[in-house]
Amino acid sequence: MKLATWNLNSIKVRLPQLLDWLAQARPEVVCLQEIKTEEVKFPRAELEAAGYQAAVSGQKTYNGVAILATSPLRDPSVGIPGFADEQKRVVAVTLEDLRVVCVYCPNGQAVGSEKYAYKLRWFTALKSYLAAELARHSKLAVAGDFNVAPEDRDVHDPKAWEGQVHVSEAERSAWRALLELGLTDSFRLFEQPEKTFSWWDYRMLGFRRNAGLRIDQILLSPELAKRCNACTVDKAPRRLERPSDHAPVVAEIS
Repeated sequence: MKLATWNLNSIKVRLPQLLDWLAQARPEVVCLQEIKTEEVKFPRAELEAAGYQAAVSGQKTYNGVAILATSPLRDPSVGIPGFADEQKRVVAVTLEDLRVVCVYCPNGQAVGSEKYAYKLRWFTALKSYLAAELARHSKLAVAGDFNVAPEDRDVHDPKAWEGQVHVSEAERSAWRALLELGLTDSFRLFEQPEKTFSWWDYRMLGFRRNAGLRIDQILLSPELAKRCNACTVDKAPRRLERPSDHAPVVAEIS
């Protein structure tokens, strides 16, 4: 089974690219972030024609998440229970005995800002939510744009980024707290090429210079981690005209 995550940065703009990628890569499950559309405008018909059902939590212009799957979706839920939030950042479904949680974690704007404090509160709530999900589901995958580069090797220029949002110690600690629940970063299960990233700024030729961050991840419960055979970043969609600033990350699970 291929399980993927991709921040599309607008499904309206990137729908042709998404459909082409689905036809080529054929993942069974895809977690999407920043769909930037309300549920009533989500392109269900086009995706169903491509063989995918969808669970969606969307809003106009900003944020929004969705899970696409080739098999029936059960027990959909949105948001983090007990955490009041108008921003659409979490959707979860069950596929047979697999529980999938799609997340679009807050950006944080700048260290010390109100949005940064919100990001840390959000991560605390996410940890509690995932602890409960792990207690119910031995096969749990949490995939999405975490907006955290976990280590310096996930940053193209650690010195230039030092102390900034995405790499601050408080954010990294909040991300590591998810691993302390028993989750594993599937990408780091394997030897990877140096300077492999999943996001590159549109500005200053970021992609061409490989000036990126690895902020998109697939976290797996112990049972799934044992069955993970590969995890890669597919940079091909980032090379297209008018691409998302993120590339898909794909984990293969037997």
